[in-house]
Amino acid sequence: MDALMAALVAGALAQVGDRPAWLAAVLADRYRNPPIVTAAAAIALLAASLLACAGAALVAGKLTPEAGRLFLALALVFQGAGGLLRVRAPDRLERWRLGAFGTSAAGLFILFFGDGLQFIVLALAARSELPWAAGVGATLGALAVVAPAAFTGERGWTALPQSLLRRIASALFLIAGLWNGLSALRLV
Repeated sequence: MDALMAALVAGALAQVGDRPAWLAAVLADRYRNPPIVTAAAAIALLAASLLACAGAALVAGKLTPEAGRLFLALALVFQGAGGLLRVRAPDRLERWRLGAFGTSAAGLFILFFGDGLQFIVLALAARSELPWAAGVGATLGALAVVAPAAFTGERGWTALPQSLLRRIASALFLIAGLWNGLSALRLV
């Protein structure tokens, strides 16, 4: 259960002010179908998260508890540091002709896969007795941000104080990462 809750919070914070939510808003406006874009986002998120869980299954037995915690600390710090960078507008996928569901699922999967959240999911899943819980938690957490973006639309979504919210989320990731790192090294 710890992995589920930690991943849920990380998933929500990681998507605040990030490109996947912005792309979901763009695609929902283009196709005028926020429910389809949200469903495609859910599938893309779950697929990317379960791939991270599969990767965790490969490394879980090779990590000591301290190494696992240090890996989590690094993933959190990298997510926090990445959140301090300026967000570029996502590619609007205007040439993609896969329809609302196909374009949304494929485009969002590309943004989710390899995102900083994937490494957090991998680290949480590698330390958990129920690795899939990290994938489900991250999916639900990220969807809690992506779905409102789709229903709000691009104009409404970009009107929110994205930069401020992203900096706050980055600070939280950095604090959590540093705390976990210091704990892994037994300095606190």
